[in-house]
Amino acid sequence: MDKIKVTIENRQKQVKIPTGIRLLLRRCCTAVLKMEHFEGSAEVNIYFVDDKEIAAMNAQFRQITAPTDVLSFPMGENGEYSVNPENGAKMLGDIVISVECAVRQARDFNHSLQREMGYLTTHSMLHLLGYDHVDGGLQAAIMREKEEEVMNMVGQARDIVTK
Repeated sequence: MDKIKVTIENRQKQVKIPTGIRLLLRRCCTAVLKMEHFEGSAEVNIYFVDDKEIAAMNAQFRQITAPTDVLSFPMGENGEYSVNPENGAKMLGDIVISVECAVRQARDFNHSLQREMGYLTTHSMLHLLGYDHVDGGLQAAIMREKEEEVMNMVGQARDIVTK
């Protein structure tokens, strides 16, 4: 992996984004690419939205009329990606996180918002690289194992609880 550019845009106002979240998410993106031995430069966009916006996107793209925690919009398939002509970076895609949902899930799972946002980013990055868990089974287990490996790499192991 050469360089990764992670653009983060906060489109919601319901939750104040804690200091350090943006850095953590960048570290998660980098850790996934390192773990996967990704070659070349890459670009990823992360958007923080509220439940209302992600519910509208979920309805539009997945025909599910409810909010969800994260949506992934890959810009590649089978390891082939569009390339930014300005810098030669592979454009991996977009990650959309409902911060309101992340807050609820962090509380429900009894861990920090940082861990939840990092986990959602890691999960979505794996989707951008072609992983899927929809049918469950082995693919879901592999994806879950990789998620926890990345969370350990960035200092957000499952047993760490910081509030």
